[in-house]
Formats: sequence, structure tokens, C-alpha cells
Amino acid sequence: MAKDKKSFIMYADQQGVFKQLPDDVAGRLIKHIFSYVNDEKPMTDELIINIAFEPIKQSLKRDLKRWEDYIEKQSLNGKKGGRPPKPKETQKTQAFLEKPKKADSVSVSVSDNDNVKRFIKPTLEQIKNEYPNLDALRFYNYYESNGWRVGRNPMKDWKAAARNWLSKDKPLVSKPKIATLDD
Repeated sequence: MAKDKKSFIMYADQQGVFKQLPDDVAGRLIKHIFSYVNDEKPMTDELIINIAFEPIKQSLKRDLKRWEDYIEKQSLNGKKGGRPPKPKETQKTQAFLEKPKKADSVSVSVSDNDNVKRFIKPTLEQIKNEYPNLDALRFYNYYESNGWRVGRNPMKDWKAAARNWLSKDKPLVSKPKIATLDD
């Protein structure tokens, strides 16, 4: 059929032909197809195989023609040298001026604001000294494990966080009990 071609296409709609044939005839038909695509020039006297093979043969010929056209197109493109290179022209620059314009001045000022304090994590001893009623080890380990963050935000003031822990650790003041008749 075609030199160096290692495959061919069988279409799903050709299944109808094979389903209508008895298994032994369908087997001989598929062997006939393989002989044809491998250029063995098969011949048969079986009318049913010749009738069933004819539309398959026509589709194989159409596919072969498309494949040969594709190969020819690729060959021509290869002879052209492939994709042309991008132009190597440089970007056009401004025309030469006798008196060039002065460059726009840009000033950038960076100032450190003394009001913004940078967070420094405390030591365990600092926490114990500052807040003796706080479970300092638990507080320290908790914030050390999460990178000294409050939620998703970096901690800004560890003392405020410690005061918050203290307020949460104290039991809530219970309301005085009102005497009832059941007492």
C-alpha cells in the first residue's frame, strides 16, 4: 500500500459489516485487509469478501492519499528550512538631537518611622518576670510553635497577648444566687 507506513485506520462504522458476517468469513476479511495494506496484493474468489472489502479498500485509499499529501507538505516545508528566523533589526531609536532633553528627575524618599516598633520575641524569663500569674511555659511554647502569630497575622505586642491569656484563664465571676422558695 505505502512504503514505510506502519499503521492504518479502521473506522468504527465499519463494525456493521463485520457484525453481519459469520465469524469465519469476518476472519478471512480481516486477513484480506492486512494482506492489502502490507502490499501482498490479495486475491479471492469469495464474492462476499470482495463485496465487503470494496468500501474498506476505498477508505484505505483515501486515507493513504491524505497521508501522502501530508508527507509531501512536510517535505516541502523541510526543504524551505523550517520556520523563518525572526528579524534581527534593532528597535528604532529617537532621532539624533543637537540639544538632548534633560531627563525627568525622580526623587524617592525612604524614611524609617520611629513610631513603628519592630516585634522582638520575648524570652521565657521575660514572660515569667513580667506576668508571674501566667503559665509562661505554655504561653511561650504555643507562640513559639506558630511563629509568634496571632491568627494569620504576625504578633505586634507580646505583652498584650499575655494580658489576653490572663483574662481568658480567670474564671468568669458568677452572678450571686437569688434565693427562691425552694431553698
